[in-house]
Amino acid sequence: MSTTPPDGVRSTAAAVHEPSTETAAQAQVRQRKMALAAIVGTAVEWYDFYLYAAMASIVFATVFFPSGDPQLAALQSFATFAVGFLARPIGGIVFGSLGDRIGRKRTLVMTFGLMGVSTGLIGLIPDFQTIGVWAPVLLVFFRIMQGLGAGAEFASAAVASYEHADASRRGSMGSWPALGMNVGLVMSSATVFVLSMFGDDFLFSIGWRIPFVASFLLVAVGMWVRASVPETADFAREVEQHKKPKFPLLQLMKNDWRGLTIVIVIALGYTSISYIFKTFSLAYLTQFQGVPSSTSSLGVTLAGILAVIVIPFLGRLCDRWSSKIVLILGGILSGLWAWAFLLLLGNGDTWAIWTALIVGSGLLVPMMIAAQGSFYSRQFPVATRSSGVGSAREFGTAVSGAIAPLGALALVTASPTNSTFGVGIVLTASAVLVVVPALLDQGRRHSTTKN
Repeated sequence: MSTTPPDGVRSTAAAVHEPSTETAAQAQVRQRKMALAAIVGTAVEWYDFYLYAAMASIVFATVFFPSGDPQLAALQSFATFAVGFLARPIGGIVFGSLGDRIGRKRTLVMTFGLMGVSTGLIGLIPDFQTIGVWAPVLLVFFRIMQGLGAGAEFASAAVASYEHADASRRGSMGSWPALGMNVGLVMSSATVFVLSMFGDDFLFSIGWRIPFVASFLLVAVGMWVRASVPETADFAREVEQHKKPKFPLLQLMKNDWRGLTIVIVIALGYTSISYIFKTFSLAYLTQFQGVPSSTSSLGVTLAGILAVIVIPFLGRLCDRWSSKIVLILGGILSGLWAWAFLLLLGNGDTWAIWTALIVGSGLLVPMMIAAQGSFYSRQFPVATRSSGVGSAREFGTAVSGAIAPLGALALVTASPTNSTFGVGIVLTASAVLVVVPALLDQGRRHSTTKN
C-alpha cells in the first residue's frame, strides 16, 4: 500500500468537507456543483460521441471513403465508429486506475480535455478527394483519441456523483451522468436535424464540420465547470488513512471479480440494445428504407428530449425501489419492445419510426442507464471503485458497441430480403444479459444502502 499521497492529493483531501462537519446548506451547494459538473461535462462529452455516431451513419461513408458501393462504404464508416469502442477499455482501465490513485476530480478534467480536442480536430480533416487515404487514417486516429477520453467519462462522473451523494439519494445522484448523456444526445441529433434542413449538399460539404469545430468552445466551458467541484470525501478518507491500493487493478481482479463480471455482462447487454436502437436504426432507415436523414434524426431528438424529462424521475425511483429493480425492469421491457421496434422501422411511416425511436431510446434505454450509476458503483469498495466501474463497463461497452450496430447492419445486408429477424434475436439475447447478472447484485458487500 502507498503511504505517501501523490502530489496535489493531500491539499485536495484537506479541502474536502467531511459530511459530518458540513452544514446542510454546505452539503447542498457541494452536491449541486457535482450535479452541474456531471450533467454539463457528460453532456458535452456525449454530444461529441453521439455526433460522431450520427455522422458515421449519414455522412462519413461519402466524405471519407472512395465512391462505389454505398453499402460497403456504410460498413467501412461503421468500422471507424467501432474503432472508438475498441479504445474505450484502454481509457477505462488507464483513467479508472488514475481515479483511484490521483482522485476523481482530476481524472474528470483530464478525460474531458482529451475528448473535446479530438472531436474538434475531426472537423478539420480534409475529405477523401483532397488527401486520399490519409482522410480515413486521420479519422480513425482521432476516433481512437475520442474513445480513450470517453472510456472513463461515464464511470468517473458516476462514481464522483455517487460518492458526493447522501446515502438516501445515491440513486438519483448516480443518474445525473445519464441525464447528461441524453442532453448530449439531444444536442447532437438536434444539430444534425438542423443542418440536414439546409439540404444534403450543404450537410455533406461543410455543414457536418460546424458542430465538430464548435466542440473547442464547449470543452472550454466544461473544463471551467468541472474545475469548481471538490474531491469526494470517500477518496479523501482513502488518502488520509493510507488505504489507496498501489495497484488498483490487481486488487480489483483478486478481491472484486464478482462485481467486475456483473458489470461487464450488463454492459454487454445494455450497450447492444442502446446502439441498435440509436445507431443501427439510422443506417437501416437511410440505406434500406430510403428515409430522409432529417426524419430519423428528428426521431432520435424527440427520444432524447423524452429521456431528459424521465431520467430525473427514474433516478428517484432508484432511491425508492433500488437501482437493481429499475435496471431489471428496463431490461425486461426492452426485450419485449425489440420486435415491435423492428416492425415499426420496417413500416417506413414517419409516425411509426418516431414511435419506435421514442419508446426504445426515450424511455426503455433511459431506465437502464439511469440505474447504472448507482448500481455499478455499489458493486465495488471505494479503493477500487473507479477502476472497477471504468474497466468493467468500458470492456463490455467496447465489445458490444463495436459489434452490435455493425453486426446488425451486416445481418440485414446479408439477408436476401434485408430481413431484421436476426436483429430481433440479438436484441432479445441482449435483454437477458442485462437481467440475469443484475439478480446477482454484490452491493450488500460494499454498501449499507439499497441504492
